[in-house]
Amino acid sequence: MAGEMTGKVAVVTGAASGIGAATAEVFVEEGARVVLADVDVDAGTALAERLGDAAVFCRTDVADADSVQAAVDTAVAAFGGLQVMVNNAGISSRMGPFLDDDFADFERVLGVNLLGVMLGTQRAARHMKDHGGGSIVNTSSISALTGGGGVISYRVAKAGVIQFTRSMATELAQWEIRVNCIAPGHIQTAINSYDMGAVIHHTQPLQRRGSSRDVANAFLYFASDRSAQVTGAVLPVDGGTVAGQPPHVMRDVLKQAMNRG
Repeated sequence: MAGEMTGKVAVVTGAASGIGAATAEVFVEEGARVVLADVDVDAGTALAERLGDAAVFCRTDVADADSVQAAVDTAVAAFGGLQVMVNNAGISSRMGPFLDDDFADFERVLGVNLLGVMLGTQRAARHMKDHGGGSIVNTSSISALTGGGGVISYRVAKAGVIQFTRSMATELAQWEIRVNCIAPGHIQTAINSYDMGAVIHHTQPLQRRGSSRDVANAFLYFASDRSAQVTGAVLPVDGGTVAGQPPHVMRDVLKQAMNRG
């Protein structure tokens, strides 16, 4: 692939590190110009300097409407338009039993992970509506597609992202605005603190370790014209985790059961 994003301008939230940074890098490699939107000024500025003239940094709190609007305005002022919005910024929530949760982080988690996606979609779509359409891609999580305890506020917010994506895909299609969603799983980023190797071994059929770059390539697909006929889709990038357990897990369970018998 070469030049798949030539002529396109993108805003990527949460762009200072992890999946957001990898996505910005891939977009620039493919010819896009990118606004790096993040609260981390030092890391965001450093990435912009590394990417050169094709990128600018804009300090952005995605839970604040004016801040999100400023990122969109920066894209238009610096690069002349906006064709792609990647609503990727996210934070984790408290890990622990639900019955002990005091919900102290609920508003901030929902503000960043869900309201941030809604604001980013709204402000980008207002511009795209009058300028030929565009592509909006949101980051959810496989935590929104499977049940499980722990990080409940995070799971709820990410599930909301999926429903919001599907709703906006139907509402915004009349202006040639596509809205899709990516659900990463077991990708090592700053908000993950668990033992990735053990989790992959027991839950992921494809035992290969995924990277932020793998997710960035999925963003590239939705942002580029290759997905021109795709909207309202939810794409897990998870090594098959949502599909089911690895075969060796069931073999181990059966072996243990037979040994006990």
